[in-house]
Amino acid sequence: MMKNIQLSRRDFLKISASGALAFVLSEMGFDRALAAPPASQGRITWSGIPLYDAPTFKANELHLFGIDKVISLKAEVQGDESFGNSFNRIWYEVDGGGYVFSGGIQPVETNYQKAVYEIPEAGQLGEICVPMSLTHLAPYTYAKNGHRLYYGSTHWIKRVVVTREEKSVWYEIFDDELKKSFYVPSFNMRLIPDDELTMLSPQVPASDKLIHIDIATQMVTAFEGEKMVLSARCSSGQRGTDTPKGEFSTFHKWPSRHMTNQGDAVQNVYNLPGVPWCSFFTGMGHAIHGTYWHNDYGRPRSHGCINLPSELSKWIYRWTNPLVPPEEDYLNLPGAGTRVLVV
Repeated sequence: MMKNIQLSRRDFLKISASGALAFVLSEMGFDRALAAPPASQGRITWSGIPLYDAPTFKANELHLFGIDKVISLKAEVQGDESFGNSFNRIWYEVDGGGYVFSGGIQPVETNYQKAVYEIPEAGQLGEICVPMSLTHLAPYTYAKNGHRLYYGSTHWIKRVVVTREEKSVWYEIFDDELKKSFYVPSFNMRLIPDDELTMLSPQVPASDKLIHIDIATQMVTAFEGEKMVLSARCSSGQRGTDTPKGEFSTFHKWPSRHMTNQGDAVQNVYNLPGVPWCSFFTGMGHAIHGTYWHNDYGRPRSHGCINLPSELSKWIYRWTNPLVPPEEDYLNLPGAGTRVLVV
């Protein structure tokens, strides 16, 4: 994900303004989307994703996977690009035979956790550490189910509940959109320690940090002064919900946010609980954030936000100002954010 590229901020901005950035990035090895790190498993993010006998859309279809099916991944290979996304040629070889295009596969792991019995009074942030977890409306195994939560999504834990009858441990999470609590089995969530929420590059003056977002190449690049410290493909807003261009700053942040446009009388309704590592750069809801519903970076496909793999959005969340204290689930400091330039 991170690359040590010898290209100064001044040269980068000059190339970007000339319209030649896509060619230069290709020459530097950024001619494909940067997907999430290799994983042993993949979750199917939408229904009907084909399994082929070769890493090309012209190959024979062997099978169609249903949504939320978890498959074992053997290797990452180069194949055909996705239709409408010339930056992404990543395919996954599936254990047992066949290939799937990476864009619809969320790389996941199954990392069950030991229960934690005490958390701070203000609550604590946690993340789902299995491919998919059901929520419950009460802290019991046979209680009515709520919505599903997906790998890498983050949620604010209000308290730990121990059910003596079942001898089970649950985390009560609060949904900031529904204004309602749900219960998650403790073994499906990892509590995020304070040292993972500290500021990155604190020695760098705030004025020297810059996030540059190039819509044409779907590239997010971060600079510390003249030094490039991160560059990766993103997914910006689709036509009709374009990401606004201009100069902004990351002045308000949520480590977890339920994003939805339900009730707005619009097409393409989305309902996404636990969107992780949200660094908002406008007051109208545009943010750089993690993504668990696709893996097809390099193609505009959001509703105005900047989609990144969750581990990269977490990096940006920690690297940018303002710093959100571990005990806070939201921080809004106008004028205190890191500069964002969208071109």
